[in-house]
Amino acid sequence: MSRAVFPGSFDPVTNGHVDLIRRAAEIFDELVLGVLVNSGKEPLLTTEERIGLLEQVTGDIPNVQVASFDGLLIDFVDRMEADVIVRGLRTPADYEYELPLAQANYRLNRKADTVFLATAPEYSYISSSGVKELLRYQGDISQMVPACVAGYMKEKLNT
Repeated sequence: MSRAVFPGSFDPVTNGHVDLIRRAAEIFDELVLGVLVNSGKEPLLTTEERIGLLEQVTGDIPNVQVASFDGLLIDFVDRMEADVIVRGLRTPADYEYELPLAQANYRLNRKADTVFLATAPEYSYISSSGVKELLRYQGDISQMVPACVAGYMKEKLNT
């Protein structure tokens, strides 16, 4: 049985994330979405909000579970007893950033390889940071995130 971890901040989850999650869930028997708790960053959404939105968005995918982690990704991979790390690539710059991390993770744990999935072209321009920037100026994010996320963000920012 193959179990993969797809880590990220998911702050907020985008349509690009959802596309990659669905595709990875078809490849692996089990997929764990690892929500990073990064004390060095101030997220827009709390860890609990990010987990809740991911669970809502992926509720129809039976082999997906959501968990949070802090610390080293490779330690989380060990705890989840996974053998694969899934990472999405939108641009060549993503590859340049992700490759050394994948190599370092492999050096730390040779039981866990990284698999890169190319983002579908229609989502390649979407990033969580771009969505947050649009939100900062009351821009329309409805084409970039699932409907439930857009609704949640509208409610959160209007309160």
